[in-house]
Amino acid sequence: MSKVALITGVTGQDGAYLTEYLLKKDYVVHGLKRRSSSFNTDRIDHLYQDPHTENRNLILHYGDLTDSLNITRIIQETQPDEIYNLAAMSHVKVSFDTPEYTANADGIGTLRILEAVRLLGLSGKSRIYQASTSELYGLVQEVPQKETTPFYPRSPYAVAKLYAYWITVNYREAYKMHASNGILFNHESPVRGETFVTRKITRAVSRIMLGMQEKIYLGNLSARRDWGHAKDYVKAMYLILQQDVPSDYVIATGITTEVRDFVKMAFAEGGVEIAFKGEGADERGYIASIDEKVFKEKVGGEYLSAMSTKKDKVVVAVDPQYFRPTEVELLIGDPTKSKSVLGWNPEYDLPGLVTDMMTGDIKLMKRESYLRSGGYRIMNYFE
Repeated sequence: MSKVALITGVTGQDGAYLTEYLLKKDYVVHGLKRRSSSFNTDRIDHLYQDPHTENRNLILHYGDLTDSLNITRIIQETQPDEIYNLAAMSHVKVSFDTPEYTANADGIGTLRILEAVRLLGLSGKSRIYQASTSELYGLVQEVPQKETTPFYPRSPYAVAKLYAYWITVNYREAYKMHASNGILFNHESPVRGETFVTRKITRAVSRIMLGMQEKIYLGNLSARRDWGHAKDYVKAMYLILQQDVPSDYVIATGITTEVRDFVKMAFAEGGVEIAFKGEGADERGYIASIDEKVFKEKVGGEYLSAMSTKKDKVVVAVDPQYFRPTEVELLIGDPTKSKSVLGWNPEYDLPGLVTDMMTGDIKLMKRESYLRSGGYRIMNYFE
């Protein structure tokens, strides 16, 4: 008999990678997705199975973490061996604009899952993974941050996730549930949401090099983050639920990098060197030089002449509207426990992550440019 997994947030970055990972392990995967008037399954379309197909191993359900009856019914129907709660209103800046919804979905939503498992008598069957976040550390009290580091959340998102973290621990201790927190530091990929800073950067840099955009506006360039690849991090989620004893784990690379340096690395993928001048809101990034050989190889020679005219021009600027009301300046995790107990070892380093994201976005932006130009050639031209 195949194991059964229920993934909330199945259409998100982590949900898509985890679904693919579990299907390769012969799981039956049930995915929870919110209803939308437009298609929102792009990340899992390659995994989709028609409802008329017999013996499907990927089944999607409409649902929302703010609806306790819906959550309870789906858990009752699917009887999952493993529940991965990945759904959340996960954009930190937006959480300041929607604090009540964030608390409801990210905080109380986790309680709804835990309580449903308890009430349905599945405490001894269903193992629960709760997606916690490095944002819990906020105003960091220790460097690097590990499982025992005190939390100091600095956003409505982080505060909601703090409740979710502790209610998971509480249900584990009170009802003997196999419920664990994965305190994941920033993890990115070519399918990262377009409003998150890393994907915003790789998309914009690709567009700038293709002549589709003049510059990118960012917030705090000095913020430092511990960035890894989402493909590696979903493997850690799986490993957490395979342990005999539930516990909480920091999943991180142990390396921190400034947003400013991530920008430099993204441009460098196309052979473009960026120099920064100024401070704070007045800081700007200029094109200092272009390695024509690398640019032709990674981007295309047909775009070189237009790019060359941008030398010494501003392509990166700071917009104060992107500053958070309470900033998180530094995050760097200590993955010692996850490596020693779980045996987790990431395959990607940061340069590999940036290469993967830039390769994907250059290809994607070429396709977008072609469609906007009104061309009608077969899209496989860009494959």
